[in-house]
Amino acid sequence: MLTHISIRSHSAWMDIEAAFQVVGEFGPYQKRAVTVLVLAQVYMACQSMLIVLVGYTPEYRIEHQKDTPSSQLVLQQHVSFTEDVSTIVTEWFLIKQQAYKVNLAGSLFFTGLLVGNVIFGPLSDKIGRRPVYLTGLFFEVIFGYLTAFAPSYEVFAASRLLVGLMNGGIGLVCFVLTQEYVGKSYWAMTGTLTSMIFAVGITLFGPLGYFIQPWRTLAAAANSSGVLIFLLSVTLPESPRWLYSQGQTERAEEVLQHMALRNGNNANKLILQRVGSAKPGNRGNRRAGVLQLVVHPVLRLRTMVLMYVWAGRRKSMSSFLCLAGFACLCTTFVPENAGTLLSLALLGKLMVSAAFNIAYVYSSELYPTVIRNAGLGVCSMSCRVGGILAPFVPSMRALHTSMPFTIFCLSGLSAGCVGLLLPETLNRPAAETLEDLSSPTHSRVLESKALLYEDDNRKSNPK
Repeated sequence: MLTHISIRSHSAWMDIEAAFQVVGEFGPYQKRAVTVLVLAQVYMACQSMLIVLVGYTPEYRIEHQKDTPSSQLVLQQHVSFTEDVSTIVTEWFLIKQQAYKVNLAGSLFFTGLLVGNVIFGPLSDKIGRRPVYLTGLFFEVIFGYLTAFAPSYEVFAASRLLVGLMNGGIGLVCFVLTQEYVGKSYWAMTGTLTSMIFAVGITLFGPLGYFIQPWRTLAAAANSSGVLIFLLSVTLPESPRWLYSQGQTERAEEVLQHMALRNGNNANKLILQRVGSAKPGNRGNRRAGVLQLVVHPVLRLRTMVLMYVWAGRRKSMSSFLCLAGFACLCTTFVPENAGTLLSLALLGKLMVSAAFNIAYVYSSELYPTVIRNAGLGVCSMSCRVGGILAPFVPSMRALHTSMPFTIFCLSGLSAGCVGLLLPETLNRPAAETLEDLSSPTHSRVLESKALLYEDDNRKSNPK
């Protein structure tokens, strides 16, 4: 009798994906939660584009041009702007020798973005998605208001660095939460929606800047939406997938049962099985950290490939990258004044954009839950490095007119081919712990060989 009860009790246990089938993969509660996170993308997009409008340089005249102004103060006394606009340029006279400060403020924001990608990812893998997201959003709003009311350029520039730091961090955590609140079959949809709404936010910022002046009012208005997003985000729960990967099955069950209740489903008997890091005595989760991206053989290979590619699934992403490369290759055989050149260049841009949207979803599926944010953070960091290097490519026309497109061609083709080394993730369960990577379901041949090689080393060099 006891054996029978034990078997029935054990059969009621389920993994996280089976639990979402009971709770509802994308029920009304998840739709509301994802909506809040998606709206946060509009706020972050406005912060990203702020410098474009507040740093606008209107036309100006300098009186008594025969005499070179000896100081910035003297220059201000002889400058008159021909347009009636209010920007940081007109307020702090960022012209002539001071003009570089506008671009510097923009660079500081993206520097903060890069650093935030690296810091916030591993942090959210360690202490949780929700506290990192809420803390980052709170301070981004604070620093955003510091931007709007900055008494000097130096304070303004420092605030842009800090806003970028928060923006880069919570952007990743926000994306991961939209994935981990829903069933895996909806990951592609929520990931694409997140990228699309960020682009919508960029589009909406233009009309906002047209109707709202001066620049301080615009900065405050763009930042105020963050207050509403923060108040709505306070009600969001911790990621049940992260709780499950950390072995906190009881808390994960509570969150899932709360979701089920709000979705109108009955999940009173929902019991998660203890697997991976949740097993007593298993130290796999304790070892999880950004260092595992270098130490773990499977993660090392995946990260190296993704850092180069970060630009879906495997075949889709590789195909788009290769098509982008071929489009760039074809431009080298077309005369510069031909309309076909522009068409091919736009086609290459279209293919790269498609691959980039897939890369976010694909990367989140390739990394286990315990290290997902750290992996995305490192990949996103490499994306920023690519953005820093890209503006220098057109200058290589000095060597040969076809050199820029040749470089883009080789980058696209090689990234597409290297991407084929990664495993397919479509219609396959997501890995939750580092131990799950050992399963044939989550790896390809090269990765399996890497694991075997690591096992052999452990056996030959026991500690």
